[in-house]
Amino acid sequence: MSHGTRKAAGGVIVRPTASGGTEVLLVHRPHRQDWTFPKGKVEPGESDEACALREVEEETGLRCALGDELLTISHIDHKQRLKVVRYWLMRPIGGEAAPHNEVDDVRWLSTAEASGMLTYPRDRALLDALAAAAR
Repeated sequence: MSHGTRKAAGGVIVRPTASGGTEVLLVHRPHRQDWTFPKGKVEPGESDEACALREVEEETGLRCALGDELLTISHIDHKQRLKVVRYWLMRPIGGEAAPHNEVDDVRWLSTAEASGMLTYPRDRALLDALAAAAR
């Protein structure tokens, strides 16, 4: 069993709707059978912010602008290690949303739809943080 803290970073990507609402992008990972936000491990020498932008682009095909930091979420991963993930609000500035790498589906959803589709309660906390940041 491995020990040690794993650092990761990711994004909550948002776009406005024609009706004035907000949609968020979720990714599906077939190897975990989950719906979540794009994220990944911080590489040696990489800043958390750079990791978040890189991972979002690698998993979704979207280049994004980094917004406010939302939350840092920690949990015990499948190898019994502490995983600490920092998340930022992001807005697309280029590319097309499509599955890449370990992602096999991406979906733009209203925050209510996303809340119902997210696999993990910790990800729903990110939606709450997003709502608070919008106020």
